[in-house]
Amino acid sequence: MTTRVAPPSAPGAPEPPVTESALSPDVTVAPLGAAGRDAVGLLPASVTGLPPSLWQASRSADLARALGRQDVLGLPAMQSLLYTLLLAEAEPPGDARGGHLMLSARVMKLMELGAIEPAQALIERAGPNTPGLFALWFDLSLLSGTEETACNALNKSPFLSTDTAIRIFCQARGGDWAAAALMLDTARALKLMPPVEEQLVSLFIDPELIEEGIEIAPPAEVSPLVFRLFEAAGTPLPTASLPRAYAMADLRDTVGWKAELEAAERLSRTGALSENRLIDVYTARHPAASGGIWDRVEALQRFDTAMQSGDPGAVARTLPAAWTAMQAAHLEVPFARFYGRGLARLPLTGKAHRLALTIGLLSPDYESIAGRMTLENDEERFLAALARGAPQEAVTRDPLARTIARAFADPNVPQPLVPLLDQSRLGEAILRAMELFSSGVEGNLTDIEHALRGFRVIGLEDTARRAGLQLMLLGQGN
Repeated sequence: MTTRVAPPSAPGAPEPPVTESALSPDVTVAPLGAAGRDAVGLLPASVTGLPPSLWQASRSADLARALGRQDVLGLPAMQSLLYTLLLAEAEPPGDARGGHLMLSARVMKLMELGAIEPAQALIERAGPNTPGLFALWFDLSLLSGTEETACNALNKSPFLSTDTAIRIFCQARGGDWAAAALMLDTARALKLMPPVEEQLVSLFIDPELIEEGIEIAPPAEVSPLVFRLFEAAGTPLPTASLPRAYAMADLRDTVGWKAELEAAERLSRTGALSENRLIDVYTARHPAASGGIWDRVEALQRFDTAMQSGDPGAVARTLPAAWTAMQAAHLEVPFARFYGRGLARLPLTGKAHRLALTIGLLSPDYESIAGRMTLENDEERFLAALARGAPQEAVTRDPLARTIARAFADPNVPQPLVPLLDQSRLGEAILRAMELFSSGVEGNLTDIEHALRGFRVIGLEDTARRAGLQLMLLGQGN
């Protein structure tokens, strides 16, 4: 399957103020020396625009709790900022002393979002040669299907894990079936494993038992190893009811297209999957059914074909259905990232023109697109003013719009962030502003104003603009 990319922007079009996504496949990595595992990152300061002292003045435990509280589902601008923070290369907190509490918190948050590949890359760059980090690395390896490397490391250094099931699994994966069987017999005698794990490991060690038709009910909480063992036994577990990280397993060629589509949508909602990959999955083949997700696929494919043809009439006819489909799936921003530039270049009118403006304002090129398109009413003029960072210059009666305008007009540090910034706890201040924004989308306009002011004071102008545009165009709590 060939990966397709969005059409290039027009020559001379300005680039977005900062990187659009921390999950870009072209990642620059630079060493920080012996600063400790918590300093490890995939994005240097030259990419993030954040100073190396981002975390230094804070305590590791405070940062770990703040990361754990972040809820960015349905908030694309906050997702992009969170990925930047999670993958940023920066000096560790002052109390880190070579530890890895902050690194572990970052990796666990990436797992929660479903971003398995960058989480695994962070661990591998840090060196998973301690028991605490190995446990995370092993789980990530199982979810990404690269457990052979982790098992080889464990077989060479058994001290990395005391988990009996993992050690038996890895002995077998390494080809030492006799040692694995002996360990299994010992574990049975000493009751070292939960019943479900013991049954699954037994099936893995002796596949002939599968032919006896033994049925094993999945436990209430499924671990990556249990998930992998069910798969090895020929009874893979559905991922829809499991944490988002498990959806990565459905992006492989061994699963059906419907499961792959559902996984791609689920991961795209948290920014764990790029828009290129999402569109690639949507257009992989022709739907053989109708209703539900198949109608969404058909609408997207018809629009994609129209865009490739460059026919404004065909685009105008297919855009409304495609946009409605993306709204139903809460995937408006990935759609806009992929198609926004191309739509802005087409001579569209009427409803198609208005939709193209909305989509363009949700894309990375929001400012240049707003400057090129015809604005027909006060709402569009406000959005265009917001796109260039001056919403206070536009006339509006909408309460949310007025709140956003006040945030951009006031250059002072919002009170909730004053103590943090006074103590140079920049990373914590950003996380606090993100929490305020998440609270604000539930209806607290004061929190929205504080969050947007905070982003601008800190220097995250692009985040403030995109967050404001998304609030106006997608609604609160999208």
